[in-house]
Amino acid sequence: METPGSQTSLHRANLERVVRAVRMAGSLTQAEIARSTGLSAATVSNIVRELKDGGTVEVTPTSAGGRRARSVSLSGDAGIVIGVDFGHTHLRVAVGNLAHQVLAEEAEPLDVDASSAEGFDRAETLVNRLVAATGIGPGKIIGVGLGVPGPIDVESGTLGSTAILPGWTGINPSDELSGRLGVPVYVDNDANLGALGELVWGSGRGVKDLAYIKVASGVGAGLVIDGQIYRGPGGTAGEIGHITLDESGPVCRCGNRGCLETFAAARYVLPLLRPSHGDGLTMEKVVRLAREGDPGCRRVVADVGRHIGSGVANLCNLLNPSRVVLGGDLAEAGELVLGPIRESVSRYAIPSAARQLSVAPGALGGRAEVLGALALVLSEMGDSTILGSTSPTGAPAFT
Repeated sequence: METPGSQTSLHRANLERVVRAVRMAGSLTQAEIARSTGLSAATVSNIVRELKDGGTVEVTPTSAGGRRARSVSLSGDAGIVIGVDFGHTHLRVAVGNLAHQVLAEEAEPLDVDASSAEGFDRAETLVNRLVAATGIGPGKIIGVGLGVPGPIDVESGTLGSTAILPGWTGINPSDELSGRLGVPVYVDNDANLGALGELVWGSGRGVKDLAYIKVASGVGAGLVIDGQIYRGPGGTAGEIGHITLDESGPVCRCGNRGCLETFAAARYVLPLLRPSHGDGLTMEKVVRLAREGDPGCRRVVADVGRHIGSGVANLCNLLNPSRVVLGGDLAEAGELVLGPIRESVSRYAIPSAARQLSVAPGALGGRAEVLGALALVLSEMGDSTILGSTSPTGAPAFT
């Protein structure tokens, strides 16, 4: 039995600190592990050797600062995690290992608004197919990260707004998918997962305070404060789409007038181009036409950028992030949209906050949310899941 403060419990705590550091980063050199954990180089070296002997980590030669080093990552055999991203018009699933490697990924069109049952049926089928394709047994699945296009009520675990996904009323997404797959499921809204994906793999790497702005059928923001996703007590932090820009503006689906969403979201923007461009426009097509020089599409993209910039300026004044990452199809417009965003930020944000802010396109494109779902599992799973019980010799064993 471990007693608090004993050598055994201290050793166990140090094992978990090292595993946690590697788990969150994907791979680290031993020197980086020492810096991030505060442990001495000698202690880290001994722990890494022990974890390697027990099959928990893999050590490969690398270089750091021009010097030879050893890169430490979790073993590819330690288990797999699943990411599931429900968009309004698509389903995307990815399978990854604990070393932050994506083993399989696939997306397919899906009208998520129509039926939650159909959505979960399709997700279950796709998860099973991709896991089978990896050749790894389903018993190795540690957990699933699930993204949905709406705020999650922290207390009940259900979607917080039935106006966003009316076909999902009363559904607890985590319980529903967990019951089908038989593993823990961690759920969050798509903007938060986009932020997490860019933080771990994309344009947010190395940044501790950022906002990920996703513009699609709605407008949302994933907020990262001091390296952690900030959800708020009710799970609705980041609903930037419902900042009021014009009290006499169009009626929003939330019931208010003139929300940012009514000036930037696809459902409100695309009809502006219908008289000149006809039906069948998507935001992806608008962005492509804008890049090709279409004057109407360029104007609409620039206007959307200025409106988003007004919302970003409010975030700057309140939270002072160091970086804003723009996700979704709109990010492909590059400076056509980023320039107007910066222009509005410069005009409306506190000058000191505006000077410290960088605005960048997302690096992951449409994959940001599903990769964020993988990162969600990696961040939420306990280190005991990886270490399991400790043998009398101190070597970790998997459960």
